[in-house]
Amino acid sequence: MATFLLIHGAYQGGWIWSSVVEQLQAQGHRALAPSLDGCAERAAQVRPGIDTESHAAELAELLRFEDLSDVVLVGTSSGGMVLARTAELARERIARLVFIDALALFNGEKIRDIVQRQAEVETEVAYGPTFEGILPTLQASISEPHASWAADRFGLHPAAVFNQPVVLDRFWDQPWDVSVTYCRQAPNPGEAHQRRCAEALGARWHEIDTGHYPMLSTPEAVTEIILNG
Repeated sequence: MATFLLIHGAYQGGWIWSSVVEQLQAQGHRALAPSLDGCAERAAQVRPGIDTESHAAELAELLRFEDLSDVVLVGTSSGGMVLARTAELARERIARLVFIDALALFNGEKIRDIVQRQAEVETEVAYGPTFEGILPTLQASISEPHASWAADRFGLHPAAVFNQPVVLDRFWDQPWDVSVTYCRQAPNPGEAHQRRCAEALGARWHEIDTGHYPMLSTPEAVTEIILNG
């Protein structure tokens, strides 16, 4: 039995991994998909001070409190940044890393160095889409009624995650067992960004012909990549 920690991206929550979690658990594995601080069912907690590093510190503590080892970290979208920092903080507990159409920033970079698109809703502490804004994007690769189900669950994400440079003191200098998956129909973070990650880490490369949310559109393919690297 393997242990997987699935890390969601911006505007999402642990819910986005539900189909993948079910498939992993059906094969006898342990799969954790927590919602990050200030996100999804924890949205009432959103406040100044939540950033990539605080998200990662919380996940590293989760691994410690649960006394987990040989963990496979899986991250998508902005969750790739959280994956990297969590791996750095909990190096001795990590077996493998899986980037799924994920941002993989170098130390000192920030999301808006890579993705300049503004969110439809921007407050002092959080950014996010509207239902009407995210629905067409989801419908491009996800059939109804599942696209609407997902759009109804997209929400705000802590603003500092987008605007604050990431802190990765040691991640890029360490050896990792890594795979990187690029979604061909997703404009962001884009192929060039993800190939940079794969080349820097010597990662295995996968492609899925779908949009930015493959855990919703092609959960079987994502599960296979997660299991086999």
